[in-house]
Amino acid sequence: MTSLHEPEATRTAAPPGLRMPAEWEPHERCLVAWPTRDALWRQHAEEAKREYAALIAAIARFEPVLAIAAPGREAEVRAYCGSAVETIELPIDDSWIRDSGPIFVVGPDGRRAAVDFRFNAWGERFHPYADDDRLPERLLAALGVARIASPMVLEGGSITVDGEGTLITTEQCLLNPNRNPEWSREQIEAELRRCLGVQTIIWLPYGAGEDSMTDGHVDGVCSFVRPGVVLLQAEADPASPYHARHQVNRQRLEAARDARGRRLEIIDIPQMAFAEVDGAPIRVPLANVYLANGGVVAPVPPEQPAAAWLAVLAEVFPEREIVPVPMRVLPWNGGAIHCVTQQVPAAGGGHG
Repeated sequence: MTSLHEPEATRTAAPPGLRMPAEWEPHERCLVAWPTRDALWRQHAEEAKREYAALIAAIARFEPVLAIAAPGREAEVRAYCGSAVETIELPIDDSWIRDSGPIFVVGPDGRRAAVDFRFNAWGERFHPYADDDRLPERLLAALGVARIASPMVLEGGSITVDGEGTLITTEQCLLNPNRNPEWSREQIEAELRRCLGVQTIIWLPYGAGEDSMTDGHVDGVCSFVRPGVVLLQAEADPASPYHARHQVNRQRLEAARDARGRRLEIIDIPQMAFAEVDGAPIRVPLANVYLANGGVVAPVPPEQPAAAWLAVLAEVFPEREIVPVPMRVLPWNGGAIHCVTQQVPAAGGGHG
């Protein structure tokens, strides 16, 4: 088991000048929470662990990976992942660390802290979740990283930032009364600004149409890929039930300006991708990629060609290696690679 410490004191106030780095900025490591409740994966638990191991191996080619395992599960992580991963045992309920884990920020001096937003299992959908709600506090204590407590419920998959003061989210998720029923839009925006150092917040109306688990996380449909540029899930077929939602999202982005006053360049994701699980089609969220140091680790459906999508990624990230990871069980259970990872920015907070 790994025990990691940095000489940083825990605090709860958000000091001035903090910002949430963009995901393409340099990372110290990647965090992953290992699957712990096999019942949530039903008959697909074994395949889920193989998919986790495959994405960990892909990310470990570019940066260190730290896996959080429930007590007694470290040996299982080692059996699947070998030496590709460090491990630490902490109590956890589930394995979607993008949503339950800490969100890292950096100060003007480059020192890191992390925001501990409240977690309520996507609107009280799954029980128990008390250990996931306490995961940031326990993990940050083990890492020795300063903790900033927030009273707001927020999952990391519901936001994407450009590192320069702009945040994109969805009304479908953040304004859902199962998260912060007493909070107004203005109060939510104020807390995002306080904790993450953003100035401009762009609200898309919708997440993915099939996203009933998270109430429309933005990382299923849209993500910043560099300042002023976003990837957006497209649906060109007017007969599709998702066409109207995607068009409204696009119109909202076209009308927006980022924190620097720029219009956004929108790169459409050229296809909808599906895998088959138990005889039913399951959408693989192509936008749900992880930007590792020098690489892009991308989910692709095992049964459906993804060459067009991988070509788009290669054009968007010419300086990075594109690594596809076939996935069907993670999307079946509600997410993909971005959902089960969380980047830890490199100390110093420099742009990369």
